[in-house]
Amino acid sequence: MAFGIAGILELLLAPPGLSIWLILAGVWLLYRGRRSRLGLGLAGSGLALLYLFSTPLVAQLLLAGLQTAPVIPPARLDEQGAQAIIVLGAGRRKDAGEYGIDTLNSLALERLRYAAFIARRTDLPVLVSGGLAIDGRPPEAMLMMEVMEAEFGVPIRWVESDSRTTFENARYSSRILRDSRIQRAFVVSHAWHMPRVLWSFDKSGLDVVPAPTVFEPWGEGGLILQDILPSARALQKTAYAFHEYLGNVWYRLRYS
Repeated sequence: MAFGIAGILELLLAPPGLSIWLILAGVWLLYRGRRSRLGLGLAGSGLALLYLFSTPLVAQLLLAGLQTAPVIPPARLDEQGAQAIIVLGAGRRKDAGEYGIDTLNSLALERLRYAAFIARRTDLPVLVSGGLAIDGRPPEAMLMMEVMEAEFGVPIRWVESDSRTTFENARYSSRILRDSRIQRAFVVSHAWHMPRVLWSFDKSGLDVVPAPTVFEPWGEGGLILQDILPSARALQKTAYAFHEYLGNVWYRLRYS
């Protein structure tokens, strides 16, 4: 979501923000010596939510509600009728010292890897989509092209470098492909991001085949102790899920 109203709402509602604000409000009321019961309730609620949001059980439950697009078995990639592959950007690491330049973050690399896998299996042309070029830095799509060609050995046919959001990824990528008489394409993104991706492409009018990657497993082997023990990784997954749920609501309000 672009920063602004949506960005502020995410800071307020998405983990760990919501928990922290509740804790701070409760502590403030207790410090002021007023409404001590309300203060304890707010602080306790904030701590409880922080614990829940940090457990793999809650993180996986939330992500499971987003991972609705099925995986495509490798043997069936050629049966999807796609004419191209779209891979969406996911962010960069600024001033990566070991490379001496900006580079892609781990999420973007996961998407590129799967897009390269599909491209090798199908020989379809690839479009990379990602903008947000600031302070003279190259747009994300240029970084994606460099990695795909130099490190994965997959040539890039089209570069879409003007988009700032998933909705713009879909709009501008669809425009480029329609100009090239492409009517159906794979779209590669994380499994939990795919609902917002598909909604955006539906609005753009291009027929796409969801090609989700990096599924977060749920319920394999039953509940174990680690599922209810808090971890930073689980909190990060919960934050991804909240970002998507809030993003889906925001897109319907803004773009419908």
